[in-house]
Amino acid sequence: MELVAVKNGNSMSKGTASFGKRHTRIHGSCRRCGKHSFHLQKHECASCGYPSAKMRRYNWSYKSLRRRTQGTGSMSHMRKVYRAYNSGTLKANARKYLAK
Repeated sequence: MELVAVKNGNSMSKGTASFGKRHTRIHGSCRRCGKHSFHLQKHECASCGYPSAKMRRYNWSYKSLRRRTQGTGSMSHMRKVYRAYNSGTLKANARKYLAK
């Protein structure tokens, strides 16, 4: 007697049939980084690590560090600091503090 494997029509394959089941939302938008990477069940962002206090960063992904480093935004505070330093106001104040 020969054994023959018969495939049941109800079994799920790894391909097209299983892709049809994917209609639930896993990730939502993150409050901190704005990306659609916030895992709704884990309550954790896959991109920035929110709600942890420190930003998620790994040195194996230096391109992503470059995208969100200082200088990629408007730098509204740092522009004022640079302008004050170059005009000499911060240098004068630094001399006062160093003299004490």
